[in-house]
Amino acid sequence: MSEPVISVRRLGKRYRLGAGGPRYKTLRDSLAQAFRPRRWMADQPSGLNEAALLWALREVSFDVSTGEVVGVIGRNGAGKSTLLKILTRITPPTEGEVELCGRVGSLLEVGTGFHPELTGRENIYLNGAVLGMLRREVQARFDEIVDFAEIERFIDTPVKHYSSGMYMRLAFAVAAHLEPEILLVDEVLAVGDTEFQKKCLGKMDAVARTGRTVLFVSHNMAAIQQLCSRGVVLEQGHLTFDGSVEAAINYYVAANRGLSTLSALDARPDRQGNGSLRFTQVRLTDDLGRPIELILSGQNTRFIFQYEAPQALAEARVNIAFNVSNSRGILLTNLNSKDAGRMLMPIGRAGQFECCWPKFNLRAGQYTCTLFCEINGVIADWIQSAFSFTVEDGDYFGTGSLIERSQGDVLVDYEWSYQLEEQA
Repeated sequence: MSEPVISVRRLGKRYRLGAGGPRYKTLRDSLAQAFRPRRWMADQPSGLNEAALLWALREVSFDVSTGEVVGVIGRNGAGKSTLLKILTRITPPTEGEVELCGRVGSLLEVGTGFHPELTGRENIYLNGAVLGMLRREVQARFDEIVDFAEIERFIDTPVKHYSSGMYMRLAFAVAAHLEPEILLVDEVLAVGDTEFQKKCLGKMDAVARTGRTVLFVSHNMAAIQQLCSRGVVLEQGHLTFDGSVEAAINYYVAANRGLSTLSALDARPDRQGNGSLRFTQVRLTDDLGRPIELILSGQNTRFIFQYEAPQALAEARVNIAFNVSNSRGILLTNLNSKDAGRMLMPIGRAGQFECCWPKFNLRAGQYTCTLFCEINGVIADWIQSAFSFTVEDGDYFGTGSLIERSQGDVLVDYEWSYQLEEQA
């Protein structure tokens, strides 16, 4: 195996919960400190107990060789984004060390590294300079970047006027086309539309085939499987698995099977929308209103979404939607009130929406849902991976027997009949 281009040794990152940042020092403070004897402080700050500390990463070690494409897998809060932020030197580690050999390009958040007052053109050259590229090197790829991003009309407009989608297109185009030796990509492709996501995945595949090293963080197991040859799994800040991508996905799915996140949503910080309505909780019941912990295929199931709103509306155009993805991140279906012809609804200061899914037709597995609400054409609340649920195979056809697993993932209600032809 070739020499590693990424080497991570006993990496750890600790955050202090509920504590404000350090206060500004006065000149008097600085002079007084200069004349005090220097000493190393204990690992735990004085007067701060262990419960007030959060280790986002702890004792993480791995190597990545030239040309490897590695998928980083884990649930929300596992430490994936923290790892990439340390690798890109956005945040320093608390302990351990990282060695990187080569220029690093990153796409961690929409517009990361862009100056809002500069135009798209100027930001392309700025990012190239940050990567250590000469102006003529950036110029040679400039037209390709603009063509990929599909923002030619706005290339000389300050990026502060760009929509999130335009930011996404340009940020990805810059990261993928300026040819860093190491490319770090976080879960940002969900911002773009479906066609652009396919375009990005195709470009990442092409980048990987050129021999450059890629670290790819995603909840989309299909994309991980398509792009990566190796997978590492993070759980609560610890690296728990490192192996082939198929084995990593199987490990991750098995470890999380049966976990239900039908819990409170009011504390979720990673939501979008203007807050004119906020989801607070998701519940599952059967058709008699009895709470259920998992769904049996063939069971009539109700999804109940509780909400709060700052003010009531007697009538509004409301579109409530949730999509369902399988354990590999493949979108299976989207259930929304608009397509069902139910849009004009009142909004209370508190209330709930219900969606009935008769004769539930998905097979056994773990499914994840994104939750969305739009009121009068404006996004009110949008939570990615808002909740998940578990399905077990049931007697879907009412025949008293279970369907073999090899028959596929989606069940269809159908009937067979026969007819005999009369003999002449």
